[in-house]
Amino acid sequence: MTSTTLSVSARAAQAATEIAARLGPELVSTDAELLLKTSSDWSRMSPILQEKVPAGRYLPDAVVRPRSAAEVAEVLRIAYKHDVPVTPRGSGTGNYGQATPFDGGLVLDLRGLDAIRVNDSGTVTAGAGAKITAIDAAARAAGRDIWIYPSTKGSTIGGFVGGGSAGTGTIERGSTSDGFVLSLTVAPMDGSGTTFTVTGPDVTPYVHVYGVTGVVVELEVATDPARDWVAIYAAFDDWASMTGVHRSLLDLPVLPRLASADPPALVPSLPAAVPLDPARHSLRVIAEASTVAEIEARVVAAGGTVVASLADYAETDKLSSMSYNHPVYFLQKAHPERTWFHMETGGLAHWERPEEVRAVYAGDVHLHLELMGSAPLAMVVADYVSEEDVLAGIPRLEALGLGVHSPHQWYVDRHVDLAREVARTADPKGLLNPGKLVDAPPVDTRVNIGVR
Repeated sequence: MTSTTLSVSARAAQAATEIAARLGPELVSTDAELLLKTSSDWSRMSPILQEKVPAGRYLPDAVVRPRSAAEVAEVLRIAYKHDVPVTPRGSGTGNYGQATPFDGGLVLDLRGLDAIRVNDSGTVTAGAGAKITAIDAAARAAGRDIWIYPSTKGSTIGGFVGGGSAGTGTIERGSTSDGFVLSLTVAPMDGSGTTFTVTGPDVTPYVHVYGVTGVVVELEVATDPARDWVAIYAAFDDWASMTGVHRSLLDLPVLPRLASADPPALVPSLPAAVPLDPARHSLRVIAEASTVAEIEARVVAAGGTVVASLADYAETDKLSSMSYNHPVYFLQKAHPERTWFHMETGGLAHWERPEEVRAVYAGDVHLHLELMGSAPLAMVVADYVSEEDVLAGIPRLEALGLGVHSPHQWYVDRHVDLAREVARTADPKGLLNPGKLVDAPPVDTRVNIGVR
C-alpha cells in the first residue's frame, strides 16, 4: 500500500511518529485541546468566516513545535515523504483564516524559533516565531525603531510578514511589501530538507502569501534611528473638524507613526489610557516629540480639545492597540447582542464624502480611520445582515472611488501569479497550507478547499 492510498490522518500519524523518533517526542502533540486551539485564528471577527471556518471544523492531526530552522526543514522533509499537508502558524492573531488547516495534517507551530539579534548595520534578524514586542524592545534598547508593527503587537514576526500588511509606522514606511523585509530564510516543501536565503526584491513571493511558497524560518527587517514618540489624545465635536486635523498631519516635518480617528459610537468601547468623552469624536496620534506642539495647536485651532499628551513609550503601545481593526473587535466585545462586520477600504471619500460611504450599508454604520499616505484607510463598521448584503456593498464602495479589501476571505490575494510560479518548485505536491492559493478566488467566499 502506497502512502497516497492512506487517509491524511493515517499518513500524518506515520509522519508524526517519524518526527518524534528523529527529533524528540516533545516536538509532537496530539492533545485534543491543542488541536482545537490551533485549528483557527482571529478570523472569527468576520461573521462570514466565523460560519465557514470556525474552530474545530478543520482540525489538524498533530501539532509540531520545532526549535530551529534545521528542525523545520527536517519536519517538512518527513511530511513531504508521507504526503502530509503542513500549515505554518505563529501566534494565531491573523484575521483571514490563514492558519486554518483545511486538509488536516500537521500544524507547524513556529513560536520556538524566537532568537533575536540587532545587527551592526542596525537591522534586526529574528526567528519567525519571535514576538514583535520582543523585537521592538531589542531594537529600542539598541537605539533603533523597527519600521512597522501590527496593532496586535503580540504577533510573531513570521505571522505578520506572512499574513499581515500594515500597522504602526505605515504612514512613513508603507506596508510589509515596501522594503521592510530585507532578507528571508525559507524552508521549501520539496523533500530536500534544506533552507535557502533570499534578499531584496526576491523576498516578494514570500510576503503576505500565508506560507504557500515555503516556510519562512528567519527574517531580517529594516529599522530607523529611534525617535521620541508621544501618545496624543484629542477630542472634537464633529467629524469635519476631526478629519481636517487628521488630514493635515501629512504635512508635518516628521510624519506621525500612527493616527487613528473614531466617531462617538466607537469611542465608549475603546480601552484608552485616559478618559474619553463618549459624546465626542476621538483622534489619537503617535507623534514625534518635536511635532507635538504643532499638533496640539492644530487641534485647538479646529475647535478640538487636547485630552492628553503622554511621553512614555509604553503609552504609544496602548494607543496602537486601538488602531486598525481593533475598534471593531472592541465594539463586538462591548455589544455581543449585536453582530458587526467590517470592510477594509481606502480613499479620499472617507474625508470628503463620509455620508455617502455610510449609506452603502443599512443600519448603524461607522467609520474608523487610519492615516495612510495621501488618503485614509477606513474600517467601515456596520450591522451584519447577510453575506450577500456584505458582498453587495463592495461594488458600491468601489463606485465611490474607494479601494476595497475584504476581510471575509481566506485565500492569497497578493502576488498571486508570482506565488503560484514559486510554489510549483517550492511545493510541487501542493502540501503547504492547502486551500489558500486558489486558481480562481470564489467571489461568494465559499470555502474552496484544495484548489491549487
